[in-house]
Amino acid sequence: MFIGRERELELLNGLYNSDDFEFVVLYGRRRVGKTALINRFIEQKQAVYFTGVESNERQNLENFSKSIIEYASGIEAETSFASFQAALEYLFKFSEKERFVLAIDEYPYVARTSAGFASTLQMLIDKYKATSRMMLLLCGSSMSYMEDNVLSYKAPLYGRKTAQIRLYPFDFEETCRYLEKFSAEDKAVAYGIVGGTPQYLLQMNDKLSIEENVKNIYFAPFSPLYEEPLNLLKQEVREPAVYIAIITAIASGASRMSEISGKVGENTNVCATYLKNLISLDIVKKETPYGEDNPKKSIYLIDDNMFRFWYRFVPGNISMIARGASDLVYKRIEPFIPDYMGKVFEEICRQYLWKLLLSGRSPVEFTSLGRWWGNDPVHKSQTEIDIMGEQDKETALFAECKWRNEKVDTAVLDTLIERSKLFRYRKNCYFIFSKSGFTQGCISKAAEIGNVFLVPYSDMVD
Repeated sequence: MFIGRERELELLNGLYNSDDFEFVVLYGRRRVGKTALINRFIEQKQAVYFTGVESNERQNLENFSKSIIEYASGIEAETSFASFQAALEYLFKFSEKERFVLAIDEYPYVARTSAGFASTLQMLIDKYKATSRMMLLLCGSSMSYMEDNVLSYKAPLYGRKTAQIRLYPFDFEETCRYLEKFSAEDKAVAYGIVGGTPQYLLQMNDKLSIEENVKNIYFAPFSPLYEEPLNLLKQEVREPAVYIAIITAIASGASRMSEISGKVGENTNVCATYLKNLISLDIVKKETPYGEDNPKKSIYLIDDNMFRFWYRFVPGNISMIARGASDLVYKRIEPFIPDYMGKVFEEICRQYLWKLLLSGRSPVEFTSLGRWWGNDPVHKSQTEIDIMGEQDKETALFAECKWRNEKVDTAVLDTLIERSKLFRYRKNCYFIFSKSGFTQGCISKAAEIGNVFLVPYSDMVD
């Protein structure tokens, strides 16, 4: 099942239709759907598709040669080019006659085993780009390798690409298209459990309950995601133990650099480097109160829902899971799922506000959205606002998100308005998002105030 990626396909097809030499770098974290996108793009196109393997140069050259010969002659052959340079030059010369796509998937496996591959490719691009009709597509799952050895200004291929695509997980709206048979509430919970990574979404069975899905994909030693965070880190980073320690610290409540450093047992400079890498992998995010740039106020949170769910509920239940007690484990974690969903719902609401803006339906033309927390001098306490966004120095949006089973009443609206007075905007707009709707009193007061938008969750999901 192929869903989404309309913008990426539109870009790729536009480049293909140029009939000029094009060089596209496609990268993104593992399981995010890069290969599926390539396969959809090259459907009904003349294409040489080759996947690098974690082997040696000879094996990759043999596989590459077979792909080329099969494309050129239509038959499988055991012969092989003498070198990657010979194979690539054959394709560049061939591309002067006709348009075709050369897609090299898992490029890092090829380049790591063939020291001169990138330089050879650079030389041939420079030699043939004026006459070639090839569309070259390099794809890789190792984020650090693609950024350092393909996109970096120090890399041999720097300056040759005509486009780059970093593939991200699906947002909530796209995720819902995978989960058509789930109820509206279960779609949000499923998104909270596995996030928008296509390979993880395919593990969710919308013919089963959320409980059955969680037990099937997390709470058994043979479950598909039982060891996924650890396996992914081992594939992506050199010292997974330190990364695991940092993520564990954040999951257990350490959010500031000093707290994380203390729990991990490394100094802050070391932790900063590891955190930077986790942020580049979209596993961790760094937050500062909206509108502020004081690094001392920054906190770190787990950004990927699969990682968040796994670290919240799996490590503490490992012994029970190993003994096959999935029913008991789910019974143990079930009461905490509504609280867990609070942050997930905030993200769903942020995405909803962005879609309003991009479709021209937002009452405030904000440039960014974020969470704010800080001191309330009136009540002399710490407080926070779930979402806020500024249009200019005069106008701002404030939002509160409630994932709970009772309807939102006027107290929530009053609190949001009161907190907005901590800022000096003259024109404020208020959004309240609610899983269970609103009391009549809240609806009446919102209508009376006039600049309040009450959004039930049912209006946010198909």
